[in-house]
Amino acid sequence: MRKVVMSFVMAGMLVMGAGAAHAAESATLQDVVSELYGVPYKASGTSKKGFDCSGFTRYVFDALGVDLPHNSAAQYELGTAVAKKDLQPGDLVFFNTNGRSISHVGIYIGNGTFVHSETGRGVVNTKLNDPYYWSKRYVGAKRISIPALEAAAPKKENAVQAASLPENQAQK
Repeated sequence: MRKVVMSFVMAGMLVMGAGAAHAAESATLQDVVSELYGVPYKASGTSKKGFDCSGFTRYVFDALGVDLPHNSAAQYELGTAVAKKDLQPGDLVFFNTNGRSISHVGIYIGNGTFVHSETGRGVVNTKLNDPYYWSKRYVGAKRISIPALEAAAPKKENAVQAASLPENQAQK
């Protein structure tokens, strides 16, 4: 189920609100993120004028219809833990940069790379296994459920149940 959900994260939906009305447009995680590269870092930032790390992840997930808290430690409390070897695009990756607790978050985008808003650099791609900084501070990853995408996922027929039905009923 997780693989199906995450494949739809990549296919994604960009949900834009206008008052009480909402319109959905088809967009991928890559589409949402790609327009944010180069946005500067801004402490407590939550918009295209500037992001901090959790403001960036919150903004991206909001575009996919998920409301995240604006705090990396609070985001770490959500979702399902994912082993580093099982990371999929869209998973949140967490780091301890202050020596005490979860203090940084980014979004895994595949090929050992994550995107995040970094102090002094803004929104950039970084290798997860960077030997000088990030790999030493990696804490873990979480996969967040995206209900709007799960609801849009096509229902799979259970092949075992269909195969066990008498021939005349399986055709119905």
